[in-house]
Amino acid sequence: MLPLHDNVPSRHRPWVVYALIATNVLVFFYTLLLGPAGARQFVSALGVTPADFSGGVPAPRDYVTLFTALFLHGGWLHLIVNLWYLWIFGDNVEDRMGHARFLAFYLLGGVAASFAHILLNWGSPVPSIGASGSIAAVLGAYLLLFPRARIVTLVPLIFIFAVQLPAVVVLGAWFVLQLWSGLGTLAFGAASGIAYWAHIGGFVFGLLAVPFFVQRRRRLPLARPRESWGPT
Repeated sequence: MLPLHDNVPSRHRPWVVYALIATNVLVFFYTLLLGPAGARQFVSALGVTPADFSGGVPAPRDYVTLFTALFLHGGWLHLIVNLWYLWIFGDNVEDRMGHARFLAFYLLGGVAASFAHILLNWGSPVPSIGASGSIAAVLGAYLLLFPRARIVTLVPLIFIFAVQLPAVVVLGAWFVLQLWSGLGTLAFGAASGIAYWAHIGGFVFGLLAVPFFVQRRRRLPLARPRESWGPT
């Protein structure tokens, strides 16, 4: 399923979401300019490597990678999918938290996701990169804050349908898929190019941490009625 947009209006401009998207895009283009060899060195230096945290006391630079890795991506699809989810769901979460709190939430969600990845990939020498963990935290927060929001979603069956689904269905299905895939990597010991446990860790962080970041004086925006969507 691919979410297209929701029916929850934002009351304020999501400046942090804009800044995060711009930063990720700029870093990605900078990585491309380095060429294949330079990009590998860049990722190795700034990505989160579980082995660096499981072989003794981590160096200070290892802790820095918990943040720098959030702005690196391994390809166009990786970048576009992450930023698409941030664009759709991040504005409403930022609206409920405020700009500064949302930025702190986003960064801490990424750190929590990285630690989940480290624990479930103990000793791995492969660097992990991407904003997926932070965005998973945003998804967890969105699910708790807007469970009845309607998400216009592309559903590929025999044909591709665009339907309105409750956020609890769309994001619940996303989490179940991540959990199923993560358990599969543990059960079969298969390595994966996708950090499923970072997604799971970020999502759980989002669910648990959102009460500490929401500005309680702000009322929940009401869902705007939209035109009914049917099969296309």
